[in-house]
Amino acid sequence: MTLIVGLTGGIGSGKSAVADAFATLGVEVTDTDRLAHALTAPGAPGFAAVVAAFGRGILAADGSLDRSALRRIVFADPSERARLEELLHPLIRTAARRECTNWKGPYGVLVVPLLFERGGLADVVDRTLVVDCPEDEQVARVTRRSGLAADEVHAIMATQLTRTARLARADDVLDNSGAASAIVPQVAELDRKYRALAAGLLRDRARDA
Repeated sequence: MTLIVGLTGGIGSGKSAVADAFATLGVEVTDTDRLAHALTAPGAPGFAAVVAAFGRGILAADGSLDRSALRRIVFADPSERARLEELLHPLIRTAARRECTNWKGPYGVLVVPLLFERGGLADVVDRTLVVDCPEDEQVARVTRRSGLAADEVHAIMATQLTRTARLARADDVLDNSGAASAIVPQVAELDRKYRALAAGLLRDRARDA
């Protein structure tokens, strides 16, 4: 039975970079954002449902979803965001659970940006890891990488837990407030910790079987 580490953090905190660092160590990673993109690609289960709900105005010229247009709609109106989540979250949860079940290593990392906010995968997670950085740094990173305006980033952040609330619920915290190079040694230390925890969990389950 594989130990499942739920990796979460606010937008722009650096979740993908941390997940990549775990993957470099051979750790299996399931990213729910990746699953969401796959499930809403043309021909995938979520694509037709999203177009039916939001109209063909959210399609790009090539027939794929215009994700920027959809993001503007759902973050401007909480009811629209809830409608999108109702369509996609069950599909994402099913796909994520399936991937985690097929992991072979002693532990794996499940990346869920809204792990605490929505809780739909909280029951499969054994431990939570929060990637943390100051909120002004979150805004700066997102505006640089995506071209979103600062007020748009703040609107997205307003739908997520506050930094304080997120940290209060973490089992482990990775500080990503500095240089990207600081991620690697922290991940290496967490990797040693999680391998030890996984070994202990395996012994406990074997004893209780």
